[in-house]
Amino acid sequence: MQPLAEVDITDLSHDGRGVARLHDKAVFVAGALPGERARIRIVRRHRSFDEAKVEELLVRSAERIEPRCVHFGTCGGCALQHLPTDRQIAAKQRVLAENFERIGKVAPRTWLEPLTDAPWGYRRKGRLSVKWVEKKGKVLVGFREEDPRFVADLSVCHTLLPQVGERIGALSELIAGLDAKREIAQIEIAADDRTTALVFRHLVPLGDEDRARLVAFGRTHDLAILLQPKGPDSVQALEPERIDLRFRIPAADVELMFRPLDFIQVNAGMNQRMLAQALDLLDLREDDRVLDLFCGLGNFTLPIARWAGSVVGVEGEAGLVARAGDNARHNGIDNAVFHAADLAQDQRAAGWAKAGYDKLLLDPPRSGAAAVLDYLPRKGTDRVVYVSCHPGSLARDAGILVERHGFRLSTAGVMDMFPHTAHVESIALFER
Repeated sequence: MQPLAEVDITDLSHDGRGVARLHDKAVFVAGALPGERARIRIVRRHRSFDEAKVEELLVRSAERIEPRCVHFGTCGGCALQHLPTDRQIAAKQRVLAENFERIGKVAPRTWLEPLTDAPWGYRRKGRLSVKWVEKKGKVLVGFREEDPRFVADLSVCHTLLPQVGERIGALSELIAGLDAKREIAQIEIAADDRTTALVFRHLVPLGDEDRARLVAFGRTHDLAILLQPKGPDSVQALEPERIDLRFRIPAADVELMFRPLDFIQVNAGMNQRMLAQALDLLDLREDDRVLDLFCGLGNFTLPIARWAGSVVGVEGEAGLVARAGDNARHNGIDNAVFHAADLAQDQRAAGWAKAGYDKLLLDPPRSGAAAVLDYLPRKGTDRVVYVSCHPGSLARDAGILVERHGFRLSTAGVMDMFPHTAHVESIALFER
């Protein structure tokens, strides 16, 4: 076992850990805050840094608060519950600013006010790991621990919607009572405006008694139950026999239909605020031609269509593209067109890429949009709104837009899509 050491915490890292130095080497300390002094134990050593945990706090930060969740510090789902939510969002904005400066060599002319919403019970999408532990004689249901090899033994989760988060213990007992308890691998959570659905991934066929237990659980707790025996296309409704998931975007009079495993924004309240912010930054005119890349189900595309002349949405997953088209028809929108294309590959020869657009919206995955920025935006595009789930890739792409394409970074800000976690979601406007 590693010996204990005393360190001063001087900063907060991008993943929410305290930063210290020990023997001229950076140490990232889980659960520590700037201004604290702690007795720590090294848990992992690396060439250029070490990782540690707090054994004893010697000096506490004045900003430290008591975490709401009893599992904080073990469960890897949250990293910042010991910090007030206003300080969390300030820390995230600092991470974004540092990434702009260090990676992109740019800075916004102005900063947007941070977007925030309800800090608890916000997660309408999630994936819980499930593991039968013979030695404990119980089923663990939860997110991964800080050491991702292990499943956190949860009884409650305050970031999930209450109809699921308050029933983690009941889910554990349910699965422990199944004949197939060793063969349930995960539970996918998907909720719309009315229904909360649980998708049970099972590695062997379920017997009649197990299916009956799942049905009874769903009826007792007002949860829709689905089964996934194989890949994503194998998902089937168990109770009720038909499940129809959809959520509204009232500001645009749009309703989006989706399947339980489809990507939707995790935080429903923040999605509404983010959409309003993006539409405001796009400053749409009725004759605008808009390109929406990484469009998914049309979360941005279809609201844009309400105010623009035309909009083209492009997405890599063909199934999402098909459902985006269905959503356009469902909403009576005829000025939105969707294409399936792998945006990590060069698409400059595609007809949609060669067309002219006044405005561009980017909502890429964590890897960013660097491949797209080799050939877009074209000269006629004078406004780009970039929605990001990773500050490093946004900063890199901001540098590309400014240095190669002649844009300025007009404004940027953070959005607290995942309160109490270290995830930094942000939005930026680039103008010619």
